[in-house]
Amino acid sequence: MALPRTWLLLLVFLLSHVLAALGGKNYYDVLQVSKGASEEQIKRAYRKLALKYHPDKNPGNEDANKRFAEINNAYEVLSDREKRSIYDRYGEEGVKQHASRGGGGGGMNMQDIFNSFFGGGMAQEEEEVIAKGDDVVVELDATLEDLYMGGSLRVWREKNTIKPAPGKRRCNCRNEVYHRQIGPGMFQQMTEQVCEQCPNVKFEREGYFITVDIEKGMQDGQELLFYEDGEPKIDGEAGDLKFRIRTAPHVRFRREGNDLHATVTISLVQALVGLEKTIEHLDEHLVEIGTKGITKPKEVRKFKGEGMPLHLSSKKGDLYVTYEVLFPKSLTEDQKTKIKAILSGS
Repeated sequence: MALPRTWLLLLVFLLSHVLAALGGKNYYDVLQVSKGASEEQIKRAYRKLALKYHPDKNPGNEDANKRFAEINNAYEVLSDREKRSIYDRYGEEGVKQHASRGGGGGGMNMQDIFNSFFGGGMAQEEEEVIAKGDDVVVELDATLEDLYMGGSLRVWREKNTIKPAPGKRRCNCRNEVYHRQIGPGMFQQMTEQVCEQCPNVKFEREGYFITVDIEKGMQDGQELLFYEDGEPKIDGEAGDLKFRIRTAPHVRFRREGNDLHATVTISLVQALVGLEKTIEHLDEHLVEIGTKGITKPKEVRKFKGEGMPLHLSSKKGDLYVTYEVLFPKSLTEDQKTKIKAILSGS
C-alpha cells in the first residue's frame, strides 16, 4: 500500500535533515556568524569574506576559489528569508529540494552574486580603506548542561554609541599635493591637509541585552561572532564583538574534549560483591553504572556514547567513571575474625 504524498514528503525532509547533520558545510560557520545573526550582520560578513577570497585577489589559489564558492553559496541561502527558514529546519538538502520543486535558487553564479552586492568590479572596493573600531572579546561562562543540550543566554552589554552633538567638526580629511612656484622655472611640491565640515558627534554609554545561542557540543575557547557590535569608530565601521566560550566547573562531571569523566565512591563491600547504582546525566536521564564483579580501587570503566555531543554532529563521546573504594577506618575483633573466615573460604 502506497504511503500518502504528505507522508512521503515528511520522510524526505526528515532524511534530508539527518544528511545535513552528518555532512556538508554549515552555512553559518562558512560566513562566521551565529545562527541568530541579523540580515545586516550576514551582509557585513559576506562583504568582508567575499573581498578576501575573491579569485582576482588570489590568482591560482584553488583553496581560495573553493572558499569563495562556499561563501557565495552560503550567502545566497542566508540572505533569502524563505531559503534561510528552510535551511534552519531541513539543512542544505532541504534547500536543494525546495529549488528542484520550483522554489527558486540556483539561478545565480558566484560572480553574479558578488557583482549584485558590490556593483561589479573590485578596483574601487580594494582602494577603499575603512577605519574600524576595536574588537571586543567577552568571556562567556556556559554550564556543562548548556553545552550538552544547547540553549540561549541573555547577556547584558554596555558600549559607547555615537550620538549627535552641537556644532561642526573636521571630517573626511585627506592630504592633497600641489606645486608652488618659488622662482623662474622652479617649483616646490607641497602637501596640505584638506577636511570637510560634518555635523558634530559624541560618545554616550548605552546598555542592552544580547541573546547568545549556545550550540550542542561547543568547545572551550570557541568564539561566537557578532559583526559590528564592538567599539564604534567615528567616520568608520564598528569593531566586532566576540563571545568566547568558557565552561563553568561542574559538581559531577569533568569534560575532556567530547568525553566526560565522573568519580563515584563505593563501599568496600560493594567493591567486593558488586552494586546497583545509577548516575544522573546532564539532561537528567539515568546512566546505569552498577557492577556485578569485583571492583578495584581507582578502576575506570567506559560507557560508550554517554559523553558530550560532537558539535554539528549526531555522535557523542564517551563517559569514563572512576570508582573510589571507601575502606573502613577501623574494625572490631569480631569483624576481623569474620573477614578472615570469608577470605580463607572456611
